[in-house]
Amino acid sequence: MSADSTDLREAPDAHPLLLRLKESLSSCAESIQVGDGSSLSELVNFLETISGSALADPDDENAQNTAFEVLSEIHRFAFSPALDQEVMDALSFELPKAVAKFAGLSRRCLDITDRVIDRFIETCSPRDMLSILCEALGSSDRPAYASGYVASLLSGLSKVLLSLQRRHLEQVKVALPVIVNVLKATCSELVAKGVSSETVDESEESMTLYCRALAIADSIQAVCAKMVCHYDNEGKVNEKLRALLSLYVLQIMALLSLKEGDNISSYLHLVSQLTKFFPYCGLSYLGLITGSDVDIMGNTVTQDEEDDFMSCLSYVKHGACLSVIWGHIYDDVAQAGKQNVSTVRDQLQNNQTNRWQAIGMLKHILASTNMLWEIKKHAINFLLWFTNGSIVQDDVQTDGSFHLPSLYTASEAITKIIIYAPSTELRKNAFEALKRVLADSPTPERFDIVKALITNSNSSSMIAILLDLVRGDLHKERCQRISVEKDGLQSENQENSIRSLWNPEVLEFVENVLRPPEGGPPCFPENGDAVLAALNLYRFILITESAGKTNYTAVLSKNNLQKAYNEWLMPLRTVVTRIMSESKNDCDQLAVETVCALNPVEFVLYRCIELVEEKLKHST
Repeated sequence: MSADSTDLREAPDAHPLLLRLKESLSSCAESIQVGDGSSLSELVNFLETISGSALADPDDENAQNTAFEVLSEIHRFAFSPALDQEVMDALSFELPKAVAKFAGLSRRCLDITDRVIDRFIETCSPRDMLSILCEALGSSDRPAYASGYVASLLSGLSKVLLSLQRRHLEQVKVALPVIVNVLKATCSELVAKGVSSETVDESEESMTLYCRALAIADSIQAVCAKMVCHYDNEGKVNEKLRALLSLYVLQIMALLSLKEGDNISSYLHLVSQLTKFFPYCGLSYLGLITGSDVDIMGNTVTQDEEDDFMSCLSYVKHGACLSVIWGHIYDDVAQAGKQNVSTVRDQLQNNQTNRWQAIGMLKHILASTNMLWEIKKHAINFLLWFTNGSIVQDDVQTDGSFHLPSLYTASEAITKIIIYAPSTELRKNAFEALKRVLADSPTPERFDIVKALITNSNSSSMIAILLDLVRGDLHKERCQRISVEKDGLQSENQENSIRSLWNPEVLEFVENVLRPPEGGPPCFPENGDAVLAALNLYRFILITESAGKTNYTAVLSKNNLQKAYNEWLMPLRTVVTRIMSESKNDCDQLAVETVCALNPVEFVLYRCIELVEEKLKHST
């Protein structure tokens, strides 16, 4: 008895369906030959019914066996030597998509699907097959959790790209947005499905998808290698293809890390395979972490064109950062791309502009809501790594206004990690990273960054941390000024640097908390941390300026003293006094906690009031 007969005996319901399928295939071939394609739609509907039933109930053994037999029959039909080219061409427009829906059922179904699609690629026009497969890949009616469906079509596309004879750049540029968008959607589905924590089969399903995505990159590289320069005397076509390959590789790097960030070791060989493209594409770790390589590749692809091609590559900068981060963690990854991470560290430490660019690039990882905490932990550790040790800062204040938006975004992302990270170690490291980023920012931009962070923060504790950092910076500058004055070495540049910190803008930090923009004194007790930090900052400035007989911040001017007294301190005293009075008459736990929280606020507040009143007595 044949193997086919055995399978049919185990799944008796499949037999009449197979007879129906054979009749449908024969009828379809005959109708195509006479110019009537109406039976093709009936065949497709039949196949989708079979695959849909099997996909809907993976535990139904009969449905699975039936689907496998139906798919096997399609395979036998496609390889029939009696099938002429006209029929194959007509079937190629519908059958690859219908067959691909069987691919997610099992590994054996995926293998047969691959062979059927390969048959169409071998016998039909490559340009037609590229359009057909792209249309199928981007179809809105692909199966739920369609990694198998996508994997089979990706395999076909990787082979079609190799079969193209001309206009390679245009064809690749048509295919890549479809491929990238479907990969993003499918990766999101895999994350939602929880592949990393599910069965071995599902993990293999995920791995298969990424391997097929990697095969696309291999095909693009092979196309670049076989291209002849007479297509473009200046080699611009090849240059653009390499740029496309670079962007695609970085996109896949990001999607891979997005999916398996907490278990990257199981995907290290794929990361290494992606990194191997770097020398061929002219990518370097320094160019990736500063973003210059990404900009060059993007400009190369879109030069002299007005299309919106780059919109599909939304994770390219994430991938650029991640590729360097993985090289920092794993030596094997860096070696695969012939990269030297230590050299990158030296270059970042010795060049402040490059350092700002690197921090600006890391914001894509730190601010992303799609990146796992493990990924963000590695990003913070990487930032600490290249900002540790001997950092070179420009002697002359560099205009950092161009880098201000990215430095702010990175700083804001780090504050979110400080607030929300589940790990104490990560929160601690993020705080250290924030201090280093702010310390490395030019003074005027640093104040703008901190001011924006305070204004846009909803966390009283975070605002308090930021105000304490400002106070620490002021104290540091004061100590430096005293030191250089004692040595008699103070220069005009040093004086300007000191005064750039000690200026009237510092009082805006205090006012922003003690007299919020929305009006009135701050609310208690939810803003207790921020208010205490603002009062401590004000007291520090007031005492320091008085002791030094200076007035860099204008805190000692009569107008500012009266403003602080009437608009900040007295309204705050009214609120604190009322809350303390109400809470002391209440013995419940919440009241006790409120009194304990307000005690330090009350103490510093009254000390500030005393200092201001004393200064007002002697002001003119």
